[in-house]
Amino acid sequence: MNILEHPEIIRLHEAISARSTQVHSDSAMRRAAVAVTFRAGANGEPELLFIKRAEYPGDPWSGQIAFPGGRREAHDITLEETAIRETREETGLDIAASGRIIGALDEVQPQSVRLPELVVAPFVAVVGEVAPFALAGEVSSAFWVPLQSLHAGDSWRDTEVSGRGYRMTKRAFHHDGHVIWGLTERIIAQLLSLLKG
Repeated sequence: MNILEHPEIIRLHEAISARSTQVHSDSAMRRAAVAVTFRAGANGEPELLFIKRAEYPGDPWSGQIAFPGGRREAHDITLEETAIRETREETGLDIAASGRIIGALDEVQPQSVRLPELVVAPFVAVVGEVAPFALAGEVSSAFWVPLQSLHAGDSWRDTEVSGRGYRMTKRAFHHDGHVIWGLTERIIAQLLSLLKG
């Protein structure tokens, strides 16, 4: 099945197209972008791409589950280009060659003063045939999660997590031993809200 023909992807595309994206106006803030990428799984159902960041001392997101992405570089004309470039560099998946961006979600910022001042622009992408991953050193693994799993209420719960040496309780999504929280959880929440209408 063409992923763009799946009812949930049609609904998501329509919902994104019908709204104005919230963009932060502070031009002095550092900018980054991520790709929220869907493919059709073996049974034709949508799956969403996640990465696990490698563990590095001093990296505020060390070892966390995230969407592929990173900071805008001087040669990126748009943040959409940033999301595509970073996804290709981190995973080997070339959205421009095997799919396309279908829209943007609201920009998000870290909620903790202990994290860098950064604005993250999430772009929703769809891809067709996907080659095996070619992971960069900053990524320890990449995996696909069925969209249906994100809808499962028992996968979501308040969880004690650790960031930059601090322990806290956050709403998190649990899948196959992975715990997804923070900025990534907030982006997922946007997706689910749009799908629920």
